[in-house]
Amino acid sequence: MASTMLAASAMTTLGAVPVFLLSAQSVFVRSDLKFDEAHFGLAASCFFASAAVAAMLGGRWVDRLGRRRSTILAGLLACAGGVGMAVVAHSYAVMVAMLILLGFANAALQITSNLSLATAIPLNRQGLAFGVKQSAVPFAILLGGISVPTVGALVGWRWTFGIAGIAGVLVLASAFNLPDDKGARAKVVVGPERPPTGAMALTVCGMAVASASVNSLGAFIASWGFEVGMSPAQAGLLMAAGSGLSIIARILTGHLADRRNGGNLAVVIKQLLIGALAFLAISVGTIPTLWVATIIAFVLGWSWPGLLLFAVVRVGRGATGAASGALQAGAFVGGAAGPVLFGILVSHTSYPVSWRVGGGFMLLAAGLLALARRQFLLDLAVRPLIR
Repeated sequence: MASTMLAASAMTTLGAVPVFLLSAQSVFVRSDLKFDEAHFGLAASCFFASAAVAAMLGGRWVDRLGRRRSTILAGLLACAGGVGMAVVAHSYAVMVAMLILLGFANAALQITSNLSLATAIPLNRQGLAFGVKQSAVPFAILLGGISVPTVGALVGWRWTFGIAGIAGVLVLASAFNLPDDKGARAKVVVGPERPPTGAMALTVCGMAVASASVNSLGAFIASWGFEVGMSPAQAGLLMAAGSGLSIIARILTGHLADRRNGGNLAVVIKQLLIGALAFLAISVGTIPTLWVATIIAFVLGWSWPGLLLFAVVRVGRGATGAASGALQAGAFVGGAAGPVLFGILVSHTSYPVSWRVGGGFMLLAAGLLALARRQFLLDLAVRPLIR
């Protein structure tokens, strides 16, 4: 069980890290390739958009490939994208093309790890498993943050992506230790065993809206720190501190979920409300406030993804893979829309206004999930889960 959790976390980290490497080193990358915040937001959004398209269109295809072959494919994509960023991304257009390729890798890595946890981990430990797995996202941000004063500042930002490409080779090599499941087929679930459509749609929309805000936090907090007086290295360390504490919070949140009998969506809603307040505090624009508010935003306002995924897996009935895949696609859509909208807002208004709008999105996500929770409860009253 532990090895499955660690493998899923490693794959999730590798999938998520490219955009955060780009974010933490944005000052260096924008200076080298000559583009502004709006173009940076568009580039980050292309990464998430390609992942969303791959998750929506390729999820069932990955099921049919099986875990071994999908891992091989993901490793190849991650290697090609990382090496491409390091070697050939000497223009903005080529950089965006490589990020799109890395987005495809992200989707393949995420889907493979989600299905592994849903099928290989006992139900009474899945809260912890998804908490550990989703802690890989802030770990990816932490890696992005510490890449600035270590690799990026010393030998250049391209080397950080080259290391990610090497990690893709390791994923590729690990796939050959997995059983050959060529005959795997996705189970098609119909009728009463499907999760309620309306509740799932609201949940996916809530995931997308919330992801738009928190991915903008990950993408722009270093740039905002630089604007209010931090050095690039200090802004990177702020990202690293918030991400490191968020890892602990996500694991603890998952562990507590295993000890509760439901009620997970209610906890997610509270976390989103706290995150909205943190976004408002970030907009104040002083260094002490920025430190405190950013830590709160990472630790409480962004510790919900694993818990939300676990909640959806629990109510996914016989369509666990499809339900978690839809939620993952919602996360990618939000990740695609958020940074580009945030970048446009920054270019046409200001950072403080953009952070306040991000807080409003968190409130909207909380409302959507509250409606979804009501529909899930109504459905459970009619169709109780049988475990």
